[in-house]
Amino acid sequence: MNKYLAYPFLYDESSDLRCDFEILTDEISSMIGLLRSMVSNEDLGEDLSKINEIMYHINPSLRTKVAVTEEELSWLAKKVSDIQEEVKDTFTKFVLPQGCIQASYCHVIRSKCKSLIRLLSRYKQQGNDVEDILFDFVNLYSGYFFVLALKLNKEDGLEETEFTSRVY
Repeated sequence: MNKYLAYPFLYDESSDLRCDFEILTDEISSMIGLLRSMVSNEDLGEDLSKINEIMYHINPSLRTKVAVTEEELSWLAKKVSDIQEEVKDTFTKFVLPQGCIQASYCHVIRSKCKSLIRLLSRYKQQGNDVEDILFDFVNLYSGYFFVLALKLNKEDGLEETEFTSRVY
């Protein structure tokens, strides 16, 4: 084994998606940390720190046990609901993922969360147990970063650009 090993599970079988899950949650957490460094609103910074901590509790869920709670899920759902209320006048079904730097970064995190949902789905399709709360959290994370992008653009005075697909 490599004495400079960055992470003990990096050489697991490629069909074992647990390491991929852990790497992706780590990446998302790092992005949340970067976003937190970009916001000056203290309350939002505290929320992002808590959201980041929850993501790190999600990280070992497939390998060990699920350590996130229904109370944390409810807290996050309330945050999403509160922000939805703030941006209800700017909310459209689809918007281009753009705007101020912080909002654009929210869209990157939102997209990474969708990749994480897909990875969880593949892991479950392999016959592994995945607790519903993990799907709930990661879907909610995607929604949170979407509405947060709208909020940050609104606060920055930027209008959303609605996207209408040519095929849907």
